[in-house]
Amino acid sequence: MYNDLFSIGPFTVHGYGLMIAIGIIAAFTVAQWRAKRCGLDPDAVFDLGMWGTIGGFLGAKVLFWITILPDIVKDPKILLDLNSGWVVYGGIIMGIVSAWLYARRKKISFLAYFDLIMPEIALAQGFGRLGCFLAGCCYGIQTESPLGITFTHSDFAPNGVCLVPTQLISSAFNFLHFFLLVFWSKRGKKADGQVASLYLIIYSVGRFLVEFLRGDLARGSVGAVSTSQFISLFVFVAGIGLMVFFGKRGKAAKETPAVKEEAAEEEPAAEEEPAAEEEPAAEETAEEENTASEDVSANESSEDQTDSEPEGPEEGENPEKE
Repeated sequence: MYNDLFSIGPFTVHGYGLMIAIGIIAAFTVAQWRAKRCGLDPDAVFDLGMWGTIGGFLGAKVLFWITILPDIVKDPKILLDLNSGWVVYGGIIMGIVSAWLYARRKKISFLAYFDLIMPEIALAQGFGRLGCFLAGCCYGIQTESPLGITFTHSDFAPNGVCLVPTQLISSAFNFLHFFLLVFWSKRGKKADGQVASLYLIIYSVGRFLVEFLRGDLARGSVGAVSTSQFISLFVFVAGIGLMVFFGKRGKAAKETPAVKEEAAEEEPAAEEEPAAEEEPAAEETAEEENTASEDVSANESSEDQTDSEPEGPEEGENPEKE
């Protein structure tokens, strides 16, 4: 394929750079549109995206330098070449860390925006892999399949050799990944952080498998696996762990308000029960008071009757003699 698409005076438009730019613009546009639908702040999405993009480019370049460290020791001028040499995992990891640091500083709910932005990362990667196809980098192993691709003007892939189109495979995988994450965010998400966790799980599996078809050796290796495959193992485990962790935390957060509501409903009932028990006691007291008052009234009436009776003549007295 042709990496140099066209030139305007001294300015040349490269296919790789153009696809990267289209991917970034598409990611920002879709993320801000989805933010409005999800009730999140589009400005916060833009700020987080900018910091994540800057950190991502820096991380992708640094990890690439790590993979070719022996070559850099021999020729330090390699560090001045900023036009090529990127490792996606470095961009993902450093981009996430940069966005997290910014969210922490601005006191933004990171997980909600983390879930929103990660599908757009997959979207941007889909366009980025098309850029790889135009440039001829990240090429596949040699094949005799009729689905293979032969480069003729590439500065990276071997020209005139039929190769597995790993760039197109990765691009299709990333676009599918994007739509799957968006669907999951609407239908399957149980707690904040789970969409991003699913991104890590799916991407690590897909990247691990595609690496078997890659033919470029400059990406480095760790033992029998490539550098990206080695990192994929840890990313997969981290994704599973985060999925479980966020799920349990979300479940606990939902159960806590329910427990509080039940406790609040039981409190008035507990207060009413003693009052109900006091009513018979109050009635008994009233009855006792009525009984006592009746006894007092009876005694008083008895005394009145005694006082009103006439006194009879004493014994030995003549009533007629006076």
